[in-house]
Amino acid sequence: MITDKTDKINKIIMKKINKFLIKGFHVINCLLIIFYLFPGSILGYFLYNDFSIQPQITEDFIISSNHFFAFTILSILGVISYQNTNKINFIIKYLFTLSILLEFFHILIPNRAFELGDLFGNVIGVVVVVIANKIIKKNE
Repeated sequence: MITDKTDKINKIIMKKINKFLIKGFHVINCLLIIFYLFPGSILGYFLYNDFSIQPQITEDFIISSNHFFAFTILSILGVISYQNTNKINFIIKYLFTLSILLEFFHILIPNRAFELGDLFGNVIGVVVVVIANKIIKKNE
């Protein structure tokens, strides 16, 4: 009797956490799209009062660390949010597509530039999360 009640409570809590994660994923996704498509650096404006300065989290090494971290965080949140749903494959395809398209849009956006290091940072951020997820699922 107590176990049934505890199981119901746990399921309710997990549903609420999952809904929160899904909303968080969508909010961060929208913010990332805005930051990528804005002609200048919104973060640079807030931190340095200058749209032309791009804050750097760590130094780049072949790929853009900023782009890698941004897409790793977004991918982790997306994969965790949709892990046990039939939308997980769609989310993974979406993340790959988004990581490529957003960088190519920099060709068209004033004050932005397409860079291969940024593109690879985006894609590798998604790849790392997808591979880690597959390894975790395989070992469960």
